[in-house]
Amino acid sequence: MRLAANGLTAFLSIIAVGAALTLPAAPAFAGDDGNSKNVTEDEIVRALAPPPKKPLTRGLSVTPQADPAPSAAETKLLQSVRGRLTRSLSSSEREEIASAAKDKPNIDLEITFDYNSANISTKSLPAVQALGRALTSPDLKGSTFVVAGHTDAAGAEGYNQDLSERRADSIKRYLVEKYNIAATDLVTVGYGKSRLKDPSQPMSESNRRVQVVNMENKTTASK
Repeated sequence: MRLAANGLTAFLSIIAVGAALTLPAAPAFAGDDGNSKNVTEDEIVRALAPPPKKPLTRGLSVTPQADPAPSAAETKLLQSVRGRLTRSLSSSEREEIASAAKDKPNIDLEITFDYNSANISTKSLPAVQALGRALTSPDLKGSTFVVAGHTDAAGAEGYNQDLSERRADSIKRYLVEKYNIAATDLVTVGYGKSRLKDPSQPMSESNRRVQVVNMENKTTASK
């Protein structure tokens, strides 16, 4: 990841929905001037909640909506990675998680971290706190979420992989400690620079992000 010599903070964004073998990509929350703004708890809840199923209308042909419940293969995958350390995941497991996440509800936040560090910056705490409140709301509490770290294309592959993992873990640790979210409900994974949001601009800040995806909604997981 590009490191600024004057000690500028390194940027990450929490994003979601993409293509197969990439985690999803959603619009970033920004002000009228294009600058990012603090997202609200309600916005996070709406983004991560599964879409309601439309009732069938008599006499009309309706294409069934995709079931937000994980498939048997996805459930098996989630069970196998619950409670695992991020660094223990194999490259094939990381790709499986990305593929399973591609159609799930997601959110895109902007989070900054201290320079060359996994410490969440003070100015980004309100966004992380809004995320914590949202994940413990009645609509989302008990669901399983993937928290995935990404970097831009600058820097060595090994360094970027490690940094993406540490930053995803940092968010998980904060949510567990401050909001008592079960550690097994937060699956962290790092992708380094292997999955750029904007491949045409590999050094862009938009590539430095953490994605949060609702993998298993509590209402479907209990059925």
